[in-house]
Order: sequence, then C-alpha cells, then structure tokens
Amino acid sequence: MRVMDTWLIIVIAVAAVLVVALALWALSRSRNRQLEEQRAEAGEHREKAELQSLRAREREQAAQDELERAQTEREVAQAHARRADEVDPDVETPTR
Repeated sequence: MRVMDTWLIIVIAVAAVLVVALALWALSRSRNRQLEEQRAEAGEHREKAELQSLRAREREQAAQDELERAQTEREVAQAHARRADEVDPDVETPTR
C-alpha cells in the first residue's frame, strides 16, 4: 500500500503543478490579449486625434484667410470713405 500511496501523491502533485502552470499560462494569455486590445484602442484614439487636429488646422487656416480678406475689405472701405470725405464739399478736412 505504501508504494501506491507514494505514487498517488506524486500524481496529485504533478497534476497540481500542471493545473497551476495552466492557470498561469491562461492568465498570461488573457493579460496579453487585454494589452493588445488596449494598444488597438489607443491607436484608434491617436488616429482620431490626428484627424481632428488636421481638421482644426484646416479650419484655422480658413479662418485666417477669411480674417485677411475681411481686413483687406475694411481697408478698401476706409479708403473709399477717406476719398468720399476728400471729394464731399460738405465735409471739413484738414486740407481745406
């Protein structure tokens, strides 16, 4: 009986080691899968951020172009107003 008891203990110990090793392997795979999912999600966020940043730069450039056009139009309008004042006999100017 003693040989059988020793043999049984060895089998149980080996089985326990295998179960622990299998559990550790499963945990490792699960962790690696989770890390890959997080990396993929981070990549998606980076792509979205880059796209939004590009759109923002385009909008900023369009706004800057519009501002420059508005300033040019204001300058032209002011030039017309000055010329109108120069030509209008009812307007007192420093040159008259």
